[in-house]
Amino acid sequence: MDRDPLAGVAVFVAAARSRTFTDAAERLGLTKSAVGKTVARLEERLGFKLFHRTTRLMRLTADGEAYLSACTAAIEEVAAAQAALSSRNQILSGRLHIDMPVAFGRRVLLPVLIEITRPHPDLSLTLTFTDATSDLLQEDVDLAIRFGALTDSSDLVARRLVTQERVICASPEYLRMHGEPMTLADVRAHRCIVGSLKGPPLVWFVSDGGAVERFTPPATHRLSDGEAMMDAAIGGLGIVQLPISLVREPLADGSLRSILPAHSAVGVEVHAVWPRQRHLSPRVRYVVDQLVAYAAKGRLD
Repeated sequence: MDRDPLAGVAVFVAAARSRTFTDAAERLGLTKSAVGKTVARLEERLGFKLFHRTTRLMRLTADGEAYLSACTAAIEEVAAAQAALSSRNQILSGRLHIDMPVAFGRRVLLPVLIEITRPHPDLSLTLTFTDATSDLLQEDVDLAIRFGALTDSSDLVARRLVTQERVICASPEYLRMHGEPMTLADVRAHRCIVGSLKGPPLVWFVSDGGAVERFTPPATHRLSDGEAMMDAAIGGLGIVQLPISLVREPLADGSLRSILPAHSAVGVEVHAVWPRQRHLSPRVRYVVDQLVAYAAKGRLD
């Protein structure tokens, strides 16, 4: 018995897409007898009939329909993988729409994307910067970069790029005027800067005794993007929680000061997300692969 799980699959698919074994044989460059014997061996190995056959008619059985669907999906996946791999050494062209968070996109991703696309001068970018949640399936977005937990969707594919530390911080001026909170309970008496319903989160993710919990700070100021939240915190409007990539420079130059360190060691995942397609665009595959490689080098931290 042939142990190769793919033996006969291509012949079966050709036969299923043809009216007769004779037609399939002509398409494959085989004899009708060879097609028939191959299908018979496949049926014997599977343990069920794939076709109802008479002298005048050939049609798939219910099992044959199910097997054809599985085989077709597998063949399409292999074709997509071959297209993606073969494109790595090709000069890519066409337009690619990437949607990304405002501050992270401008400060971290844009310099990386410039480097990634430089070897492909015929590749055109459409870059949109927003912290609002967008629907990739309705807004003609090829690839999106998203912070935080992702909503389950059978229509989307996600690839984790990096996990960033969240930091709770405030300006030295704010802390001088209002005091420094020592516990999460103390935060409730402070002024805080949070996101919006369709933008950055309204809640904080904090570590409490090793467990990650959601904490709702006072929503004194609600802002729609992370960069504005950072600027507001530097200006002394209140306490904020943001990914380290947004506040690394203000922390280094003293414009912001990290507080509540025992509660801040909670990571936020950054994902590349794209619509599920039978054949993934070589442009999207190239950029995703490059982002993963840059993330491994610490360039997206």
